[in-house]
Amino acid sequence: MPYFVYIIESQNNSILYKGFTTDIEKRLYEHNNNLSRYTSGKGPWKLVYLESFEEKKSALIREKQLKRSNKIYLKQLIEDYLNQKP
Repeated sequence: MPYFVYIIESQNNSILYKGFTTDIEKRLYEHNNNLSRYTSGKGPWKLVYLESFEEKKSALIREKQLKRSNKIYLKQLIEDYLNQKP
């Protein structure tokens, strides 16, 4: 089962949220339908970064790294990710 680490961005105020999930489509739906406590009322949300991992432990370590990262690093990471997408 793949594990995902993701970043979503609020389309209202550019807030970034970093998270972990096994079902990215379901999780994005939850964020956009006020089913997640932190992101409720702050959307709509857009997926701006996604990484896939085979091991849960690796994904959780990466999520923690992203949550501790500064905005300059995150913005560059997102820009690089979005520029590589077809």
